[in-house]
Amino acid sequence: MQTGGASGSMRAGVAVAACGVLLMSLAACGGADGGSASKGDGGSGGKAAHAKAPTVDLKRIPDVGNRLRQQIPANSRQVVAVYGEGKDSADSRIVLYTKNGSTWDQTRSWEGHNGKKGWTTDHQEGDKRSPVGVFTLSDAGGVLGDPGAELPYTESASFQAPHYWAKSHWHDFDYVIAIDYNRMKGTSPNDPTRPEGQSKGGSIWLHMDHGSGTSACVSLSKSGMQYLLRTLDPDQHPVVVMGDEADLKA
Repeated sequence: MQTGGASGSMRAGVAVAACGVLLMSLAACGGADGGSASKGDGGSGGKAAHAKAPTVDLKRIPDVGNRLRQQIPANSRQVVAVYGEGKDSADSRIVLYTKNGSTWDQTRSWEGHNGKKGWTTDHQEGDKRSPVGVFTLSDAGGVLGDPGAELPYTESASFQAPHYWAKSHWHDFDYVIAIDYNRMKGTSPNDPTRPEGQSKGGSIWLHMDHGSGTSACVSLSKSGMQYLLRTLDPDQHPVVVMGDEADLKA
């Protein structure tokens, strides 16, 4: 866990430097339109249900086909699987799997959301679809103080969603975990750098749910975010495997 000291100051500096482009980053993740069909406040999310999954010894992660399975690093022992309900659906189920020896334990699960328009294998800026794929999870942060995160954590008011967005979105970024899609690892989640270019989108995060689809991010309950922040360990090389049912199984 990274807190305080010169390293923490450096990360805080990055967050401040990124403020000028933060609205662009937040729009990529939460959507400057404020979202529609909100259900409940962002602090708890419209789909706050979560459960401790029954312990089942799994030789492989369920419903993930060879194409994506082969992209999971061999040293990864924590996988967040995001199961989209359909290609054009904003609803998804998020499951944490932990490797125990040669098997995977299904540890926790939550209901949540993905992009408003569903999923894509060729994500573009503003398409309102979440990218399908396997991505590492390296950095975290948010408006609120570090809840005990194992990943490097940047606390900054610059994460705050604009208050001209719907009130249900105001707490979306209280906690975030950066999905390493078109971003620089080892920086604050709101660092604007996009190695593959602006047109490929970016600032795609795990963040708190507001009850409806996002612009590309994956959202879940506050308690779910707290659990992931306290559990995902860089020494375990965590990744997210995400997509709609058909693409996941391919």
